[in-house]
Amino acid sequence: MNLSIKKCDIETAVQVSRQVPELEAPYGVEEYRKRFQDTAHLILAAYDGDKPVGFKAGYEREGFFYSWMGGVLPAYRQKGIARALAEAQEGWAKEQGYDSITFKTRNVHKAMLIFALGNGFDIIAVEERKESAANQIWLRKVL
Repeated sequence: MNLSIKKCDIETAVQVSRQVPELEAPYGVEEYRKRFQDTAHLILAAYDGDKPVGFKAGYEREGFFYSWMGGVLPAYRQKGIARALAEAQEGWAKEQGYDSITFKTRNVHKAMLIFALGNGFDIIAVEERKESAANQIWLRKVL
């Protein structure tokens, strides 16, 4: 594998997101444009050669950096790609003057929770839903 992490366009992020099974109804280009309009944002992709195999997208939200969307293609998991994307995003956010990164996930995404907790994130809030698997869990990492 010839891995590189680079900034990418919305279309690349959307293309990869449509191949990540956990993203059941991935957002299209218009939703990305709406969220990124007139605000600081970053879209990264992980490439194996020229093939995008993962992505991470985030934007400024209420004064903090919000890591909104991301994923790695199933065939490329357990190879350090999610960590490389997270480290690149954190480095950029720190350079831009953010003191933390925040994101939310659902309780059903255990692998994401384990990854986040192992990567220095703390649980800061839980929004309970009728089904516990759907609970929204907010996490933050101080940079």
